[in-house]
Amino acid sequence: MTVPLRERKFDWFFVGFFAVNASVITYIVDLEQIVVRDPDNFNYPLWPPAGAIDLVHWWGENFDPLLMARPPFWQMTIWIDLIFFGPFYFFALYAFIRGRNWIRVPALVWSGTMLANVLIILMDERYGVTKAPNFAIVLAANAAWLLTPFLMMWRMRRDNPFTRPEPVTA
Repeated sequence: MTVPLRERKFDWFFVGFFAVNASVITYIVDLEQIVVRDPDNFNYPLWPPAGAIDLVHWWGENFDPLLMARPPFWQMTIWIDLIFFGPFYFFALYAFIRGRNWIRVPALVWSGTMLANVLIILMDERYGVTKAPNFAIVLAANAAWLLTPFLMMWRMRRDNPFTRPEPVTA
């Protein structure tokens, strides 16, 4: 029997994480980095909103030069986010709210892919050509995307993560 969300307090963290990523990060912050090819020479598109674009550029100019440089590997991580992670967040929202065990394998795939992407990006932020001037700030800003995959792997460790474990009989 599926355990209701009200009894799965820890899952509220994932629901919030998926909601923020689906509504803001993927289709506003990340989309900006594809729609605006050259942040030094562009016209504001219909979407994302101009204020969001300005905020992304402010962050890039002050803390994250890699975001502004937009090298090919970076853009590929953004495409992965738009094409794969974005839809995953919507499916995961539904699955976590309704307690659907079929999300387990996609969640584990997401975890590994997200972890690989974030680690590669952070390595470049620390040691690459466009190093972050204050790596600690960039690391802190990316901490949720670095830690949540580990939490997800832990959460999805059972075959049926949304059902009560069977009692052990001797």
